[in-house]
Amino acid sequence: MYNYYAKSKNKYHAQKQETADGIVHDSRKEARRWVELRLLQRSGLIRDLERQVPFELIPPQDKERAVKYVADFVYVDDKGIKHVEDVKSPITRKNKEYIIKRKLMRYIHGIKIEEV
Repeated sequence: MYNYYAKSKNKYHAQKQETADGIVHDSRKEARRWVELRLLQRSGLIRDLERQVPFELIPPQDKERAVKYVADFVYVDDKGIKHVEDVKSPITRKNKEYIIKRKLMRYIHGIKIEEV
């Protein structure tokens, strides 16, 4: 079976990957993490698992659009702690736009992004 998504690449050479549940992820690493989190949710260790969750960092002004950060995964662990995860490679961790958004998430929302 030909998988169109496995062939497409982005500027960081990540390959899109489809998981068994039919969800297409931006990278193989992100797809693997999704599978891990789904298993943790089925076992009851986490709950309320969501993917691609947007957070507004700067509201729209005049004719400018809002600035948003989209988290790869958000979930609540068995202790009730909310986790916001972003799957990153060493290269994408250095992306200046991501660094600014990571800092704004901490400043605006009080959320420290967990890089996986």
